[in-house]
Amino acid sequence: MFKKRNIIVILSALAVLALAAGAFAYWTTTGAGTGSATNAASNGTLVLHATFAAGLTPGKTEAVTFTADNAGTSSLQVGTVTSVVSIDAGHAGCLPADFTVPTAVENQRIAAGGALVPLTTSSTIAFADTAVSQDLCKGAIVTLTVSS
Repeated sequence: MFKKRNIIVILSALAVLALAAGAFAYWTTTGAGTGSATNAASNGTLVLHATFAAGLTPGKTEAVTFTADNAGTSSLQVGTVTSVVSIDAGHAGCLPADFTVPTAVENQRIAAGGALVPLTTSSTIAFADTAVSQDLCKGAIVTLTVSS
């Protein structure tokens, strides 16, 4: 019996050692892997505003200033601002081509949550003084649609 008891004790000790070695190996293991996610397709858009003085007459030029709103949660960049002139429907004979607005190169960062942020570069709007009567432009509402 003594021998059988010693064998059980020795086997038990070996089993404990084997489990301890296995636990040690678990804690010292290494691994590798990857993770990925798709970025947003867009991070929002800016709302641009143009402002110029009322009262344009043929041959007159007025300064145009721009501001930007960024309601998004990340910064956005304004590049070159272009303007398209339109005239209200009640003055259909007034030609948008008689008004010119040069592009404005901004390249300005607009922080998230920014509202009415002044853009650094302004432009002008010029009302051409042509050889044709421009009476149809009297009282017209001139609108600039701006984009970047």
